[in-house]
Amino acid sequence: MLDWVDSEVFEQPDTVQQLDGVHGILVPGGFGERGTQGKIEAVRFARERKVPFLGICFGMQMAVIEAARNLAGMPGASSTEFGPCEIPIVGLLTEWARGNDIERRRAGGDLGGTMRLGAFPAALAAGSLVREVYNGAAQISERHRHRFEVNIHFRAQLEAAGLQFSGLSPDGVLPEIVEYPNHPWFIGVQYHPELKSKPFEPHPLFKGFIAAAVAQSRLV
Repeated sequence: MLDWVDSEVFEQPDTVQQLDGVHGILVPGGFGERGTQGKIEAVRFARERKVPFLGICFGMQMAVIEAARNLAGMPGASSTEFGPCEIPIVGLLTEWARGNDIERRRAGGDLGGTMRLGAFPAALAAGSLVREVYNGAAQISERHRHRFEVNIHFRAQLEAAGLQFSGLSPDGVLPEIVEYPNHPWFIGVQYHPELKSKPFEPHPLFKGFIAAAVAQSRLV
């Protein structure tokens, strides 16, 4: 059974306990600040309770902010999408590579025409869960549709706290995938796997997430 839950529900004290007994948590893509604290609480619940988790695009960003605030000692961590912040863990991407070319945009420019849009490659870390999900592939190509990115300059602090950056752009500049090695199944991806998924040929991330949820259901 699937339950769609408005994340704002979890912004009141102790309400996240409503997730007791769930077998998997997916935080999808989105935008804007409304409900973000509830999403962060759902991520924390999944991390602490060892519940299978999949974060897609905005969902990955919430997972990284949760790690920064609750594991890496950065309570002021947030995203500049919501306005100026003390620690910009997530920020507006102004430059990225597409093949041999560099695409650029101004922070105040034409946002509609300057998304990171289309297929981009990512290199997967050896021994990572996500590499196992992709049947051992060292590099993948996935479709993106977003303007904000996790700031690579915080990688060392976040990895020291336990969050692994298991997928990066080939130049090592853009974080594409994060996971927790000590968690049964926890993956956040910056791209949109649903864009390459089909009813009779589901994306490997969805297959892996559902399999992990089924395994979780047998433990509770």
